[in-house]
Amino acid sequence: MAGASKDWRAIIGSSSIMSLALLGDAFLYAVLPAYAAEFGLTLPWVGVMLSANRFIRVFAYGAIARLTRAVGVRNMCIVAAVGATSSTALYGFGQGPAIILTARILWGLTYGILVLATLSYAVEYRTGVGARVGVGQAIQRIGPILALLGGAWLTGVIGPNSVFILLAIPTSLTILIALSLPKEKTRAVKRSRSTSLMRPKPIDILFFLQGYGVDGVFAISITLILAREISLQDAVMGGSALLAMRHFGEAIAAPLFGWIADRFGARRVFIVAETLTIIGFAAMAVGFTIFGAIVLLIFRGALASLGPAVITQSLSLAEDAIGPLARMQAWRDFGAACGPLITGFLLAFISAEVQLGAVALAVAGGVGYWIFTLKA
Repeated sequence: MAGASKDWRAIIGSSSIMSLALLGDAFLYAVLPAYAAEFGLTLPWVGVMLSANRFIRVFAYGAIARLTRAVGVRNMCIVAAVGATSSTALYGFGQGPAIILTARILWGLTYGILVLATLSYAVEYRTGVGARVGVGQAIQRIGPILALLGGAWLTGVIGPNSVFILLAIPTSLTILIALSLPKEKTRAVKRSRSTSLMRPKPIDILFFLQGYGVDGVFAISITLILAREISLQDAVMGGSALLAMRHFGEAIAAPLFGWIADRFGARRVFIVAETLTIIGFAAMAVGFTIFGAIVLLIFRGALASLGPAVITQSLSLAEDAIGPLARMQAWRDFGAACGPLITGFLLAFISAEVQLGAVALAVAGGVGYWIFTLKA
């Protein structure tokens, strides 16, 4: 019982750090496309900024895992807490590509540390891993939801730059939480290996496409789609609300579907969730923007726990889970890195709706290919 209590304490603590650390990053996705000039950026630079942190992570996961094994999860969480506070403050004080890019690189390393830390704690015991990851995801979404809903209102009152200065204050609480994490949990990350861009498996392609579609095409274009019909400030409010729905979907769907996956098998539930995300992309492509976005974001939230559950359920008890989970996250981040970068440039030539439709077709093809390899 004592071990289980400490284990949940570590899951809740590390997930709370992630929740507060995500305040600035989550709101940046809603604000930067619409207020690029306020940060000294052009629209193509917005794509670069929203993808730079992910490119850094893709190639840094192996090194982060090795360093975590050497110094311990708790110590790395302390480093990440300082990094999250610093990057959020830089969004508010910084102007121009150089400073914002520095903040995004710092955030990329910070997030990479926290992803491996939270997964390390959650999968230390294989039984009930779906529910454990799901509960962690639910806690992690609270901060982004509050940032997107409250930040959108504050933007109209004090301006987009000042909002990030305010967000840095609650983000700094992560340092205190990190200091309170159990020291004995340094063993959670074991035998992590470089996972960046090895030859992709069919499921790697799916993780790539999910990252590309949701964190790329959708996140970049939703505010711009809404701004065609309503004022810019209202579009930011609406876009923030929908991006908040992404986090709300994870908060509700991740623990629920994680629990279902533990009992009925992750693969079949994973296929259902992927199918419904395809419907969401397709609905947005043909003009049902709000309906499609809600469906997409709820079931994207389910995949937050179903992805790790599919990975861990495919392993034997003797196999290390952290390496495969880091590989999953690397491929998802690679897609999420390519998404904003490519979408930002393509919007000058191809509408958001066409790009969303292409993602729907690509994900459908990826799901079919994965199912075929399972049966082969």
